[in-house]
Amino acid sequence: MASFMMKIVAVWLSLLVTTDAMITSPRPVCKATGHWPGFSNLKNTFIFGDSYTSIGFNQTGYQPTPTNPLGNPTYPGWTSSNGPNWIDFLTVKYNESSVLTYNLAYGGATLDSALVAPYLPVVSSVAEQVDNEWFPTYGGKSALWSDNDTLFAFFDGINDVVNSYYNGADATNALYANIFAIYRGLVDELYYAGGRNFAFLNVPPTQRSPLITGAGQWSIDTITAAILTWNTLLTQLANNVKTSFPDTNVFTVDANKVFTEVLDNPKRFAATAGYLNTTEYCDGYQNGTPVEDTLDPSCGIPVNQYFWLNSLHPTYPMQDVLAQEVASVLKAGPNAC
Repeated sequence: MASFMMKIVAVWLSLLVTTDAMITSPRPVCKATGHWPGFSNLKNTFIFGDSYTSIGFNQTGYQPTPTNPLGNPTYPGWTSSNGPNWIDFLTVKYNESSVLTYNLAYGGATLDSALVAPYLPVVSSVAEQVDNEWFPTYGGKSALWSDNDTLFAFFDGINDVVNSYYNGADATNALYANIFAIYRGLVDELYYAGGRNFAFLNVPPTQRSPLITGAGQWSIDTITAAILTWNTLLTQLANNVKTSFPDTNVFTVDANKVFTEVLDNPKRFAATAGYLNTTEYCDGYQNGTPVEDTLDPSCGIPVNQYFWLNSLHPTYPMQDVLAQEVASVLKAGPNAC
């Protein structure tokens, strides 16, 4: 078994070398297959992920409709951003069609709880979101969705990295090899159930979050390397899905790049131009506020002028910019050829 695991790790490490240029170079725009309706004709999205995405949707509750496109709970839902998150914005602000969003993301999720434990045992991992929630409720072809009008999107890895980076590169390289084997298996399951359009968002620069900067330089350097490893493997996963299934349309969204651009220069984007503090958070805001621009005198500035709501989660203006980037990628067309 040890020899087999070493072979897996060696394969993934070799992929790190061959795909590094893909991350730093512009992504191509590929010819879409007939399964992609175009962003302006998209009808459904199924979303999997963690607290950067979750709105508290319950697949057994009220379902999305044209007049309530995210279903339950009431818009924008229970988010980690003190306002709408990226999928909220994508569904109701940057959409070009009447799109219904089924958001199965769960706060605290890792890809597979057996490989990286979440903060609580009740947290639904991405694997559980797919196997225990999506398949029983929406699996297979039905009147709800078809292969020609539906996007499956994944935004995960933040908790996997945060909850593992401190073990060092040797341990995380082996761990991520196992995680990405599961990740690929989930995509395959959705493909064989009829999914043909897939989007993958990579891990943002959480080394710049107060959680990590407060832990010191070793933590900053170590998690930065772990994020690079994860994001490289995600690019490889996207490319391999397209190679294995030529009839798919695969989109990669560089959330890391967009977050970095905002942290470096918030005024670059209209939605984040009001940020005055991109390095800290205020205790008075960390659990959310009654309104999106609440001012607690002890914090000095309103909550929406802080990039960080708490030690790890950005406020809603950053989520707005991320939604714009996702919309831009979807408009341009698939970029994993």
